[in-house]
Amino acid sequence: MQKSIFNYLLLFPMFMLTACGQNNKTENKTTKTTAMENVISKPENPYYSNTDTKKLELSDTEWKKVLSPDLYAVARHADTERSFTGTMWKSDTKGTYYCAACGYKLFKSEQKFVSSCGWPSFFEQENKNSVIFKSDNSFGMQRTEALCGRCNSHLGHLFDDGPEPTGKRYCMNAVSLDFVPDVVSNNKSNLETIVIGGGCYWCVEAVYEQLEGVEKVVSGFSGGTFENPSYEEVCTGTTGAAEVVQITFDKTKTNLDEIFKVFFTVHDPTTLNRQGADAGTQYRSVIFYATEEQKKTAESIIAELNKANVYSSKIVTTLEPFKAFYKAKDYHQNYYENNKDQPYCQLVIQPKLEKFGKVFKSRLKKK
Repeated sequence: MQKSIFNYLLLFPMFMLTACGQNNKTENKTTKTTAMENVISKPENPYYSNTDTKKLELSDTEWKKVLSPDLYAVARHADTERSFTGTMWKSDTKGTYYCAACGYKLFKSEQKFVSSCGWPSFFEQENKNSVIFKSDNSFGMQRTEALCGRCNSHLGHLFDDGPEPTGKRYCMNAVSLDFVPDVVSNNKSNLETIVIGGGCYWCVEAVYEQLEGVEKVVSGFSGGTFENPSYEEVCTGTTGAAEVVQITFDKTKTNLDEIFKVFFTVHDPTTLNRQGADAGTQYRSVIFYATEEQKKTAESIIAELNKANVYSSKIVTTLEPFKAFYKAKDYHQNYYENNKDQPYCQLVIQPKLEKFGKVFKSRLKKK
């Protein structure tokens, strides 16, 4: 378990997994891409920090490079997204809301309430500096504009029709917010869960089911703006969701480092929104982190791999805050074990398992 990740990755060429979807659209026009995702995929960009409180002043040209088009329109030009977009407006998941442009902490879930307006609404801000205000007389109305206290990005507006104890309603654009859920304590303290995507979840699931220390692997979907999407919907590439596996592992038998070693061995992390012949954001290389430890461990390994030029191209794996996991239907679970005679399993999955077995021979579960 202590061997260098580079020893593992240099033993065999990367496993070019081909995904199991039936529809290979390459563009996703409904995915909400945040500044967090853009900057994390470009480690050289110095602007993003979820802990820095220093005022951030960038030129319009610089903001345009960092932000996705939809976030740029709202954050820098006070555009307004459609109401009832996605699930954030009605979500009651416990966690923290950050500015999607710069990562500044804005609100806690305890300050949120479900408003009939269809936008995420809060009755109080995290602290007196997290949100600042100015008069907005556009469109013939007199309103109070709410801005990020660090980077002055447009968030939404403040109204006087909220609940007690403040009577305020911070009406926010969902695209202006990044949400990081609180860590849910587990009575079984030795267990940890991580959600990752590396192309077809049948292939990734089959690999991790053989790794010592892994208690459970569940195939499903995560990311995007659709609540509980179906397999068919995800295959269109329009939901923003990715095919993923939810891995529960025993930290006394394995660890995040080994989980990520396997991850960066069994798929190609350098092909953007593609694994083998299958293309689309549903097949993107992605780690959905639920804790800062998971995020920092992933960042560290990616930085090491890029620095050592292990791959011929830079890693494009995205790190995205975990929000929800949607389990795929039963016939997608344990697919390889239940369908070993199928051509896909014999021609695609089996060779990957054989190579995985050679690289991690000492770490395979005892049968």
